[in-house]
Amino acid sequence: MNAKRIWFKALSLVLCAMVLGSGFVASAEEASAPATTGYSISNPYENIDWDTINQYKTALHTHTNASDGDDTLAESIERHYETGFDVVSTTDHSVVNYSWTDTSKGSNLVTAVMELIGKTDGELVYLQETGGSFSNGVGYEVVTRNGDDYLITEDGREIMRIPYGVEHNAVSVNAHVNAWFADYNRVAPSDYDDAVRNVDKHGGVSVMNHLGEYTQARYELFQEDAYDMDNLTYRYYINKFYGYIDKYDTCIGLDINSKGDGRTRYDRKLWDIMLSKAAEEGTTVTAIASSDAHQLDKIDTGSTVVLAKEKTTPAIKNALLNGEILAQSTCIANRDELAQIAEGLKAHYGETDLYKEIADIVVAYDAEREEIIAENDDGQVGAQWKSIDDEGYIKTATRPVINSIEVNDEEDTITIDSDNALIVRWISDGKVIATTKADDKAFDLNDYADQIEGYVRAEVFGEGGIIYTQGFTLNAELADGDGTDFVFDLGFLDFIFALLDRYTGLLGRIIGNIF
Repeated sequence: MNAKRIWFKALSLVLCAMVLGSGFVASAEEASAPATTGYSISNPYENIDWDTINQYKTALHTHTNASDGDDTLAESIERHYETGFDVVSTTDHSVVNYSWTDTSKGSNLVTAVMELIGKTDGELVYLQETGGSFSNGVGYEVVTRNGDDYLITEDGREIMRIPYGVEHNAVSVNAHVNAWFADYNRVAPSDYDDAVRNVDKHGGVSVMNHLGEYTQARYELFQEDAYDMDNLTYRYYINKFYGYIDKYDTCIGLDINSKGDGRTRYDRKLWDIMLSKAAEEGTTVTAIASSDAHQLDKIDTGSTVVLAKEKTTPAIKNALLNGEILAQSTCIANRDELAQIAEGLKAHYGETDLYKEIADIVVAYDAEREEIIAENDDGQVGAQWKSIDDEGYIKTATRPVINSIEVNDEEDTITIDSDNALIVRWISDGKVIATTKADDKAFDLNDYADQIEGYVRAEVFGEGGIIYTQGFTLNAELADGDGTDFVFDLGFLDFIFALLDRYTGLLGRIIGNIF
C-alpha cells in the first residue's frame, strides 16, 4: 500500500473519531424520494416579471493591486466597462472596498505585506473624484445617489459599486469567503465560520469561494472520486460547508465556476450534493459564478446575472438573498461535462466543428490522465491538468442569454426561452437526466419521473459559454429533513489534513526515488 493511501486511511480514522466524539454522525445512506408525478415546483424566479426585469451583468469577485491583483482599481473598472458590466464589486483579500475614489481607505496591513513580498508595486490608483478619463479616452464621472456610488461614462453607461466588497481570510490557508454589504474585515487567521458568522452579524451577504481548492478535490483525476460521500474526509467537508449555509441565511451558497474553472471543475458536483440535502428540508442552495480576476484578461471569464428592477444596494442585495440570479461562464474545465456536452451536440446537430472541438479536448484530457496514471502509482497526487487548465473550453464568442424562465405547476413543466444557445442539460440528484435542444423550450418533469429526486436545475450551453439556473426544489412542502448532519468542526486546521493528504504521497515518491 503506498504512502498516500496509508495516510488517507489514517486521516479518515481521525475524522471519524472526531465525528463520533462530537456526538453526531453523518447517516450512512442519503435519503431518496420515490419516483412520483405531479410536482409542486419551487421556482426561485417566481417573482420575476421577465418583460420588465433588468438583467445586470455583475462582477461579484475580482481583485486589484490593493491585495494580489496585477492592476489598479482604475484599470480594473475600465476593463469592466469595456466588457459590459453593470454592477461591480472589487473584493480584495481582507481589504474592504469603501470607495472607488478615496485611496486613503484602501490601504492596510495586507497591502503593505503584498508590497513587501513584491506581489504588487503598492501604487493604488483609484478613480478621480471630480471625474476624468480612462486610458482608452472615455470620459467618466463618479456620482452618489441615495448612498450608492455610480460610474457614469460619457456614452451614457452606468456601473454601480457594491459597497463593502471583500474576500475574507487572506492569511487563512485559503478559507476564502466573499462578502458584500457588511462593514467588517477579517485579517487574522480564521476559518470559514468566523467570517460567515460575522458577515451575518453585520447584515451582509456571503459566499464560500472555490471550495475545490480548499478540499483539494480539484486534483482528483476522476469526477466520481471528488466529493465521494463514501469517503469520510469528503463527507466531513460537505457537511461542514452545508452547515454554514443551513445555519446562516446570509451565507447563500458557493461559487461553482470561477476564473478558468480549474479549481472549481468539480464544485458543481458539490453543489448538486448540497441541493439534494437542501431539498430534503424543502430549501435550496444558491450558486454564483465569477472571474476571480487578478489580471485584466480574466475579468470577463465569469459573471453573475442579477435580476432586479433597479440598480441599488437594496435591490441587488435582495436578489442575491432570494437566489434571483443566473451564473454564467465562458470556461468549462470538467472532463465529464465536456463529454456530455459533446454527446448532446452530436445527438442534436451532428458532428459539427464545435462538436469536434470539444470532443478533441476530451481526448486530450483522457490522454493526459492516462499518462499521469502510468507515471504515478498514487493517482492524483500533484496532478496538474494542463490540457484543461490551459486549453480547456474557453470562448469569447456570442454568449447564450436566458430571456425568461416560466414554471407551470399544473402541467409540471419548466420552459426556458434563450438566445445564442444550442442545448440544455437538465440535472437532478447530480445526474444529467436529459439533454434537449435549446429551441425545445418546455421541459416536462413527468417524462423523467423515475430519474428526478428532490430538485432539478438547468445548464444552458452555447458556443460562447454556459449559463446555470438556480435549483428548482420539488414538492418542498413534503420535505421531512431535520437539518444537516453536524460534525465536529476542526476549523482551518482541517486544511492542513488536506494538504498532508495531497503531499504525503508526493513525498513518498521523492524518498523512493532517492533511495
